[in-house]
Amino acid sequence: MALKRQYDMTSLFSMASMTDVIFLLLIFFMVTSTFVFPTALEVNLPQSSEQTALKPSTRVFVDKNKVIYASFSDDNSEPQPMNLNQLVGFIQTMRAQRQEDFVAIYADEEVPYGTLVEILDIGAKNGLKMVLATKPAPSSAMPQ
Repeated sequence: MALKRQYDMTSLFSMASMTDVIFLLLIFFMVTSTFVFPTALEVNLPQSSEQTALKPSTRVFVDKNKVIYASFSDDNSEPQPMNLNQLVGFIQTMRAQRQEDFVAIYADEEVPYGTLVEILDIGAKNGLKMVLATKPAPSSAMPQ
């Protein structure tokens, strides 16, 4: 007579190690996503020995073809191309909605000085402080 087991054996899979791996991946992607610059515009910034600690939430980009883009950096939207008249409206809307004091300008090295002055003048007429963004200079080029 064959004896039968009273209980069936069930195959179990422990998910404890899998959840550890998922949490580690989540933390890794959250940390590395903060290093990614949110825009895909090709802007070759000039070098400077001084850097500002300000983090403006409004950005104006000017590429080497003198095309102007503007965006709010806190809403993670793509910068929208615009002309100078549209930039005036954008800045006035930003000033009314967000009550900000300054805007960062990311201009390519090849942008003519006159174009930058026009954008800075628009900011000055609207009572804004404009910050020119630069990339850090190599340590060998720093003043002594």
